[in-house]
Amino acid sequence: MTTTKPVGERRVVANVLRGSIGNLVEWYDWYVYAAFSIYFAKTFFPSGDPTAQLLSTAAVFAVGFLMRPLGGWLLGRYADKYGRRSALTLSVTVMASGSLLIAVTPGYQTIGIAAPVLLLLARLLQGLSVGGEYATSATYLSEVASAGKRGFYSSFQYVTLVAGQLVALGVQIILQQFLDKAQMYDWGWRIPFVIGAAAALIVMWLRRSMDESAQFEAAAAESVPLVNSMGDAVTASSTAPRGSLRMLMQYPRECLLVVGLTLGGTVAFYTYTTYMQKYMKLSVGIPEETVSWINFFALLAFVVLQPLAGALSDRIGRRKLLIFFGVAGTLLTVPIMTILGQTKNPIGAWALMMGALVIVTGYTSINAIVKAELFPTKIRALGVGLPYALTVAIFGGTAETIALTLKKAGHESVYFWYVAGCIAISLLTYLFMRETSASSTIEAEQAAADAGTGTGIGTAEPERRLTTA
Repeated sequence: MTTTKPVGERRVVANVLRGSIGNLVEWYDWYVYAAFSIYFAKTFFPSGDPTAQLLSTAAVFAVGFLMRPLGGWLLGRYADKYGRRSALTLSVTVMASGSLLIAVTPGYQTIGIAAPVLLLLARLLQGLSVGGEYATSATYLSEVASAGKRGFYSSFQYVTLVAGQLVALGVQIILQQFLDKAQMYDWGWRIPFVIGAAAALIVMWLRRSMDESAQFEAAAAESVPLVNSMGDAVTASSTAPRGSLRMLMQYPRECLLVVGLTLGGTVAFYTYTTYMQKYMKLSVGIPEETVSWINFFALLAFVVLQPLAGALSDRIGRRKLLIFFGVAGTLLTVPIMTILGQTKNPIGAWALMMGALVIVTGYTSINAIVKAELFPTKIRALGVGLPYALTVAIFGGTAETIALTLKKAGHESVYFWYVAGCIAISLLTYLFMRETSASSTIEAEQAAADAGTGTGIGTAEPERRLTTA
């Protein structure tokens, strides 16, 4: 005997899947750069010290992050004005353009300085796309999710974010099996960018068939009262258009909370994933192919952890998971990285990386829903996107560059303390936050939209979410 889910739940699952597949492809395109930078660094930059070439590609990686605030602003505003579905379709189109440009750009030996310039341009396009993708995806998943399961469904943003990195590593492993090192360095690294561009075009078509968020449609239908961070009533129609910076300025406390929430999490995530791969190769001395397998299996387990932790947050609340990450990350980052630096055994290296990923799961699994619950519908995408992207650009985007610079100077261990310090700053935010899952604007808005009232934004908030105590 089979059990059939209610139609409403099936639609939720279908929308989450379509939104998540697009998110996966976007992040695959983003992480392919990091995964294959070891191979294409000498193609785009003059020959010389391998560490210097990697530092150049890392700098371009960081510059891509500088576009993320602009993407968060442009696409966040677009999503708040014209819909989540339209913004998600636009973002994946921009990503496809960046990946295709990298795939077809000749090397430095062929076109000279134009090669790194075109690489930079492509990375800027990808940064613009990802900057808008995060906020719009977080907003969409939180709004279409079933009540009481928002932590679980929203966790699929990082499931697909990490899965994108996992697929990038998978492609790398497959290519390493069929191509020798000379072929990988010569032309093999271009294959994953072609795959990413083609997949993004397919997703562009899929996203056009997604349902729009009911909350967005209700909010777009009429102007309604809002409540700012100080509890004062304001009217959207009389103050500022939805998705505008003027409206966002009515929520200064929420914006600062997004910064505090993100700082330690983004530095830890890029350290435990993106930089960990280069650390094991350049500092520990583990062979490239072995490092790829270590990363692959660690990230595979990491993907499984996300929905489990998201579902747990629906039961015990978001704040406890965030505090777990803050305490464990502050105390254990330096020991984990130090011991890893002395570990040649692949299984031991995997176990240490896995330990770090378990810690950061306390942040990654729920950070999207936590931030989305801070803002009402008419400013949610921009409210999540802009302060988040600014924080990631400043701290996440520079993490690898700081680490490589310190390594080149002979002080790599200082970077481990830097990561622990960033997590400690976020821990202070977590300790002074109130719980979010018990009473959420999203829940009230969804109830109002389902009841056909045309709005949920004006619904009184039983308790300010994640405001400082």
